[in-house]
Amino acid sequence: MTDPVIGLLGFVMTLALILLRVPVAVSMGVTGVAGFAWLNGWTGTAFVLGAAPFEAVFPYSLSVVPLFILMGIFAAQAGLSRSLYDAVNAFTGHAKGGLAMATIGACALFGAICGSSLATSATMCKVALPEMRRHGYDDRLATASIAAGGTLGVLIPPSVILVLYGLLTETSIGQLFIAALIPGLLATLLYMGAIWVQVRRRPGLGPPSERHTWPERMSVLGRVWGVLGLFALVIGGMYLGWFSPTEAAAVGALGAFFMALASGGLTKETFLDSCWQTMETTGMIFLILVGAGLFNYFIETSGLPSFLVRTIEGAQLSSFTVLLIVVVFYLLLGCVMDALSMVLLTIPFVFPMVAALDVNPVWFGILVVSVAEIGLITPPVGMNLFVIQGAAGDVRQSTIFRGIVPFLGADLVRIVLLLLLPAIVLWLPDVMY
Repeated sequence: MTDPVIGLLGFVMTLALILLRVPVAVSMGVTGVAGFAWLNGWTGTAFVLGAAPFEAVFPYSLSVVPLFILMGIFAAQAGLSRSLYDAVNAFTGHAKGGLAMATIGACALFGAICGSSLATSATMCKVALPEMRRHGYDDRLATASIAAGGTLGVLIPPSVILVLYGLLTETSIGQLFIAALIPGLLATLLYMGAIWVQVRRRPGLGPPSERHTWPERMSVLGRVWGVLGLFALVIGGMYLGWFSPTEAAAVGALGAFFMALASGGLTKETFLDSCWQTMETTGMIFLILVGAGLFNYFIETSGLPSFLVRTIEGAQLSSFTVLLIVVVFYLLLGCVMDALSMVLLTIPFVFPMVAALDVNPVWFGILVVSVAEIGLITPPVGMNLFVIQGAAGDVRQSTIFRGIVPFLGADLVRIVLLLLLPAIVLWLPDVMY
């Protein structure tokens, strides 16, 4: 049995362990250690076990992860989700499906300072679902719009997955953040379009609510200045060279802390809870990074990345064909894995393959994260769907599954546009850098 075949079997074994509900970090770590020992013996494996976990979490640039997580948690404590929802609702709520569109818009804005899909979904569910139910919205549209909107936290910067992709592939995090802005806006508009199509066909899904006056609209807009200012400071500061990504994350976390303090939402108890949530989430991500580090050693020594590159060169496949295969691969993988694990598991052998085709790493990063984002709402393991069910409490999973289908259609339209029109991603970084 050749080394690349052993590497491929290791990848299949990791997926099998994940399907058996073994934690992702453990699945990757166990497979990585066993595979490396098979190829190189236990002496080399002992060295890897001593070095790989440290190397996985040692880089200073990883300090951006807990800071962005803390920034999002403080923003939630400041009650910004309610302010954002009220602001967008003031302009769209009077239309059919307007509250669902307001949910999508608020998720996009909250995702801009949160960076976590699951946190955005859970937070917005508490805010938006009671309001939509009060106005007679069908549970299918109400829950699915929150689940779909929550995925925007993965793509719209600051995004933890974009940060990790940038670190793994040595791609500029600042350029990735700038490149994600237009695709994030496109995703928001397509989700709103999916809602519009549904309520046009079945108006009873999302009845209109009351119309707000212009003075009321201006009043609620005044309450979201902090969100816009914080987003502009973090992203604009990186673009202008004021901050490195880590410094920008620290500034964002500090700004969100003062906003939560000023709003009265930050007490001693909520502060300690915010720190604990940050430690839990960071620990989970870093443990996955350790497992991914061990798995990466195994994949690299198996020669699987080089084998895939040689196979593609020998088959003389076009770049578009290879990318199409990669997209289908990620869509299928998203049905059984969460987005973060999927990226960390596959990038070590997928990225060398597309890099050999001279594919722009910034564009490919946005494409990968966009496809991974779809996995968050793809049955049967779409994490956002389970978060919404848990937060709602009395909604059947089948109800959310039926409601999410139109949003999956909107996602597929977006992926096709990104594949056919790379300028959607690359135009803004080319202009600003």
